[in-house]
Amino acid sequence: MKELTKEDELLGLKEPNKNGHDMPRAVISVLGEDKVGIIATLSRVIADYQGNIVQINQNIIQGMFSMIMIVEIDKLSVNFEEFKHSLESKREELGVRVVVQSEKVFRYMHRI
Repeated sequence: MKELTKEDELLGLKEPNKNGHDMPRAVISVLGEDKVGIIATLSRVIADYQGNIVQINQNIIQGMFSMIMIVEIDKLSVNFEEFKHSLESKREELGVRVVVQSEKVFRYMHRI
């Protein structure tokens, strides 16, 4: 397993990501009323920018849609901020809340 980077240490992380390497990844969270096309629309944006979905979990409970995606972003064709903006701007079209965070920031915010 690789050592923590200086950035990891500054964020207060205690271990490298579970893959044991520093592959930059994003955590994409989606919440809202279920409708056709949510996954397709967001997946299309991710693919257009050369992101790679490595894990996806989605649920529909009484018409409410929730989803979390883990996306490798090491080969993005744009910078992270543009990628994030492109996905989060789909909230109007889809009528759902979309939040995109770097995995490191997500882990830091949810540590004990």
